[in-house]
Amino acid sequence: MKLQIKGIGASPGLAAAKAYIYRSEHYVPIHSQVEQPDTEIERFQAAIRQTQVEIEEIRNITEQRLGSDKAEIFEGHLMILEDPDLIDVIVDKISEEAINAEYALYETSQSFIKVLRQMDDEYLRERASDISDVCGTIMNHLRGIKQSDLSGISEECIVIAQDLTPSDTAKLNLDFVKGFITEIGSRTSHSAIMARSLGIPAIVGAGTELHRMQSGTMVHIDGSEGALVIDPSEQELAIFTEKKSRYDIRQADLAQWKYRTSLSSDGHQVELAANIGKLEDVQKALDNGAEAIGLFRTEFLYMGRSKLPSEEEQFSSYKYVLEKMEGKPVVIRTLDIGGDKELPYLDLPKESNPFLGQRALRFCLDRPDIFRTQLRALLRASRYGNLKIMFPMIAVLSELREAKRILEEEKQKLASEGIEVADAIEIGMMIEVPSAAVSADLFAKEVDFFSIGTNDLIQYTMAADRMNETVSYLYQPCHPSILRLIRMVITAAGKEGKWVGMCGEMAGDETAIPLLLGLGLHEFSMSAGSILPARELIGQLSHALWTPLADKAMELATQDEIQAFVNHLKQGGNVA
Repeated sequence: MKLQIKGIGASPGLAAAKAYIYRSEHYVPIHSQVEQPDTEIERFQAAIRQTQVEIEEIRNITEQRLGSDKAEIFEGHLMILEDPDLIDVIVDKISEEAINAEYALYETSQSFIKVLRQMDDEYLRERASDISDVCGTIMNHLRGIKQSDLSGISEECIVIAQDLTPSDTAKLNLDFVKGFITEIGSRTSHSAIMARSLGIPAIVGAGTELHRMQSGTMVHIDGSEGALVIDPSEQELAIFTEKKSRYDIRQADLAQWKYRTSLSSDGHQVELAANIGKLEDVQKALDNGAEAIGLFRTEFLYMGRSKLPSEEEQFSSYKYVLEKMEGKPVVIRTLDIGGDKELPYLDLPKESNPFLGQRALRFCLDRPDIFRTQLRALLRASRYGNLKIMFPMIAVLSELREAKRILEEEKQKLASEGIEVADAIEIGMMIEVPSAAVSADLFAKEVDFFSIGTNDLIQYTMAADRMNETVSYLYQPCHPSILRLIRMVITAAGKEGKWVGMCGEMAGDETAIPLLLGLGLHEFSMSAGSILPARELIGQLSHALWTPLADKAMELATQDEIQAFVNHLKQGGNVA
């Protein structure tokens, strides 16, 4: 059976081996009444204790294989076992409805999972997988069965599955498992993250075509491109072998850039930072040579739960990241909900156009109780590292001033309580709204830095929803209008002696990087996996040369023309 399948490249690398089809059981329990709910609750709690022991074993195995940082996924799983929003609801359901523990567990967990999987935010959808993984283990213990796992594989293979949980991935026998591919999933799924940590190629989201496969069929996968070839010919295998050799050489070349300073070929220094959304992302950033955290999305603390996080929960998370970065800059963005990110437990009114509505700082200023709690947690954590606080979605100066006023009030309150706060905390804002970019000269007088959020800046400038495929052609990072706004912001900041970063996808775009370097961008914040290629590219570029070239590029009329201009010069061409 000759077949090529395209999925999402989740973990880079190439591998060739026989397919191993792994099918996990989807169990749906029956509903039954019980005469003694208290006994049933005891049975459920015993299953939780057994699950805790099993997860701790997996965590310890992962820690031994990959280090404590990679094992943090399972710390999150242990926290689910203690989450009253889930566990107490199940216990109450058993007690109040006098039903069997299996059905109470299934119905409650599926309710949580359904809500989370409907959300647009990938991190929240991943929270659904965590709950499914943990509750599946509890269910096995309630049923008194042992789920088959992947640790017993004893010959070289590539695992093919509908999905893999973090527990499944942690148990992979790397002596024999050379990679995996799943029907569902995304680059941010825990199985993908684990694959990158384990250093094995992986493809996710490959679809139901995988159903046609059989164990023992020869396959080869390209985790960078998300490509799977089933039953390849001898010629295809020869091409694959040559490609793998080139890939291995390329990875060795990139590794040498991990500990280097981010310098252009003529010695101009910039900062390469990582965007993170979860605590476990910090180690990945460090593993990839990040010099800072340029964007810590704090929404994950608020989402996928039934109530607001406490000040202590937030403080603990911010403190962890700051300590982990050991004095390197950490830019933490205050709560940015709205648009495609909702908090169901707040029961906010529906808006006809949420991307232009009560989101981010607008929401925080409308709900100062929520905002103040976060600011207190940030201020308390500030003494544990190099914290920089950033406000999102600012359109007018009055919003910035009000946010700074509230921040200062909370700082004074903490001082009166005898709670220590760092002496110097830089305060910045995101440039996402065209009005802020055009008025950057006014804002620059009242902040310490800007961070350009190109994802939203592009969609607002082009009046095109980036989630709408019918107008996706208008999402053009290198359009002259976008580049001119960026230049305007950097110039305005420079006149006030302030630095400018960028935390949108554009910061890691290899076509945009030469232009951004020439425009004078100070900090490039991107996904961790993009850092080393970006550092290598910058090391090959002359800042002095690209400064006038960036201005020349903006004289061109279209993104296509600009991209062709940049690529021509990167390949050694001359300026016409």
